[in-house]
Amino acid sequence: MILDQSLIQDIKAIIVSSKEKAIRAVDHERTLMYWQIGRRIFEEEQQGKDRADYGNYLTKLISEELEPEFGSGFSKRQIELFRQFYRTFPIANAVRSQLGWTHYKMLLRLDNEDKREFYIAEAIKNNWTTRQLERQIHSSLWERLLLSNDKESVLAVARNEKHPSDAKEIIKDPMYLEFLGLHREASYYEKDLEQAIITHLHDFLLELGNGFAFVARQKRLHIEGDEFFIDLVFYNRLLQCFVIIEIKTHKLTHQDVGQLQMYVNYYDRYEKQDFEKSTIGILLCAEKNNAVVKISLPEDNKTIIASEYKLYLPTEQQLIEELKKEIEKRG
Repeated sequence: MILDQSLIQDIKAIIVSSKEKAIRAVDHERTLMYWQIGRRIFEEEQQGKDRADYGNYLTKLISEELEPEFGSGFSKRQIELFRQFYRTFPIANAVRSQLGWTHYKMLLRLDNEDKREFYIAEAIKNNWTTRQLERQIHSSLWERLLLSNDKESVLAVARNEKHPSDAKEIIKDPMYLEFLGLHREASYYEKDLEQAIITHLHDFLLELGNGFAFVARQKRLHIEGDEFFIDLVFYNRLLQCFVIIEIKTHKLTHQDVGQLQMYVNYYDRYEKQDFEKSTIGILLCAEKNNAVVKISLPEDNKTIIASEYKLYLPTEQQLIEELKKEIEKRG
């Protein structure tokens, strides 16, 4: 008798799924345990509020009692984190089962409530691992989206309260591609950058944002006997449109804008279905000139976006400077 391999595959899938659910359930219970400990410490702390140093005294005393029996997970630093956890999330229902304790430890480092709420919503919606959440925080996703959007719009899209209606609501400028492993000082061609993106496609999709799916690389177009090749083609299910990406390792020129506009026009006329929205084109360039982009395109342009790429993550100071510049422009 030959065993149907689909049966084995189904059983394996059931086992893997059940194990994952069990791990998440245990982690959630552990997270709730830490929350309850934090609440109990906070309640005790309030009774001794007449002593300024009572909080430090309390966490030290608790850790000395618990650590010998339960291990380093109950050190003084960990006990202080439990207290901070409760104070940051004082409502038990706000502790989401989709996020584990490691997620929450990262979120506790954020000192802005809106920023924290944004990362919670995005992590749950996209099922981010702790590594992915850490990368998005370190790449300043929140701040980059704020460079071209208002806070309310960014939060509404993250919470699924509204679908993005404008590409700028989800497409970032700049894009950080540190995961490609390329160096600023090294010499590389556009084909090298394109190949690196394909090699690290999963990470690139994460950087692109919500709703993107890969469609084609070096998509060939035949136009009246001439051949053209589009670097990368994606589809975004939230925007319901094709997204064309042209890679330029030099400073952006008006010829680059014109080339991408032709590709966008082609897709709108020959590839787009009636129910789909207009194609969006992204010029991923080493350096851009906003004035050149604006003058090269119609004033009501919403389909061509220029985005610089960076091969390294920004420092906090660099992001602060960029935000200041953007605030001054809006003012």
